[in-house]
Amino acid sequence: MTVDVAAKPVRILVFAKAPRPGFAKTRLIPALGAVGAAALAHRMLDDTLAAAVAAAVGPVELVATPHVGTLAWSDIALPAGIAVTDQGEGDLGRRMARAMRRTAERGEAALLIGTDCVHLGPAVLRAAAAALRTHDAVIHPSTDGGYVLLGLTRFHPRLFSDIAWSTETVAAVTIARLREIGWSLHVGKAMHDVDVADDLRHVPVGRADGDGDGDGDGDGRARE
Repeated sequence: MTVDVAAKPVRILVFAKAPRPGFAKTRLIPALGAVGAAALAHRMLDDTLAAAVAAAVGPVELVATPHVGTLAWSDIALPAGIAVTDQGEGDLGRRMARAMRRTAERGEAALLIGTDCVHLGPAVLRAAAAALRTHDAVIHPSTDGGYVLLGLTRFHPRLFSDIAWSTETVAAVTIARLREIGWSLHVGKAMHDVDVADDLRHVPVGRADGDGDGDGDGDGRARE
């Protein structure tokens, strides 16, 4: 049954890793070096948080690892007004399930994203939030088989358990399970993540030059 959430706030959950060289965007180190890869990741984190705030569909929450109170986050400026929570322990599925369940218990819908996709601008986020007014779920697959966005009007544990994370089957399995449980689904266009050197061609000019002094990396795309 489709749930009308026209009056329900849509919380944007941004999953992100701590901004440190050697921890974020490690698969880009061969191309950019540890500092350069971390700098690009920091910029992508900044852009994602700015887009989430600009979308203005509801609260924005940074779901961080490690805890944002640790030294790893000490010199990272975050936008005013966003909530910050800890991803906690467990595999990616358990961490995402924890955040999504918490949001559902607040009576909010959720858009779960990471920081790896440069195309998740405010317009895309607004369109995804709008889709949740007439559908139970919305998903934007990534071209590598994961997803860059998953939106839900409520929580179901089957969407996050017994999935082979970081494989090319994640989006397909998630879509199949949404249909199995009978939820209406809007499938948006596939988008590119920026994970390895070949993906750098999708980064706007000037964003992959290795400058900068920080980093950030998201795994809400369901591929760590």
